Amino acid sequence: MTAAPRWTAYAALLFGACAISMTPIWVRLADAGPAAIGFWRLGLSAPILAVLMIVNRDAASLTRPTLPGLLGGLFLCGDLALWHYSLGFTSVTNATVLGNLAPIYVTIIGWLLFKERPKALFLVGLAGAIAGAVIMALGGGKVSTPGPNPLLGDVLATLGAAWYAGYLLATRAGRAKSTTSAIMFWSSLAGAVALLPVSLVLGERLLPATGGGAWALVGLAATHVIGQGAIAWALGKLPTAVAAVTVLIQPAFSGAIAWALFGEVLTAQQILGGTIVLGAVVLAQWASARRPQAPVTQ
Repeated sequence: MTAAPRWTAYAALLFGACAISMTPIWVRLADAGPAAIGFWRLGLSAPILAVLMIVNRDAASLTRPTLPGLLGGLFLCGDLALWHYSLGFTSVTNATVLGNLAPIYVTIIGWLLFKERPKALFLVGLAGAIAGAVIMALGGGKVSTPGPNPLLGDVLATLGAAWYAGYLLATRAGRAKSTTSAIMFWSSLAGAVALLPVSLVLGERLLPATGGGAWALVGLAATHVIGQGAIAWALGKLPTAVAAVTVLIQPAFSGAIAWALFGEVLTAQQILGGTIVLGAVVLAQWASARRPQAPVTQ
């Protein structure tokens, strides 16, 4: 693979991570049930993705669901339900940090399934990124706004990370034969269908109570299409573990936005952890770039 496509994929990853850093903010502003918010996030995304498929002359894929896409939707259902609930119990920073620990699972499973054997220096970068994320999470207990039940929220976010890892791996597999918009469409549709009964069984409020909440759901759907779409596109050109590590920069952006909007003060320890994460991500990317790997082909 030439350097240009690889760095284009890196740029898409960074863009996607920055875009989805707005996700926890939209979730906080959308005054509906946690699983219901996930339903609207994916349900409103599906028509947009269908239009993109038609524009890209891929309308035939609208009638051909793929197994990776459907599995990705089920993984998204578990991830969004757990993570959205975590945002109600812990801080935005903690939920975002712990919800992005998927690289641990992705690196191991990607090695076994896709033969993406990581280099030693990449593993050092991965360990550094995880350590920085943990430092950020532990650093918010005394000064920043922790939420009503930080321990429960942190546990839910950590469990959600395992489901998000499944989504990334399913998307990576789906990109072998499907376009970005097709794999995103089927995962969004399947996830929405799965989240609706979850919301109803839990007795959640399905519709937002205010107009501002409705607009937050629209923003959430747009963020999903743009951010996750960029990440899904990059997964067709980069190893899954590299993509997962790069997404760890999201907590730094989410923490800054939460500080500006909700007054969640970032402690010195959280700033230190965020700096470690950013440096470790750069190291992991550099280590991966030293040995180019074949991309997933369409």
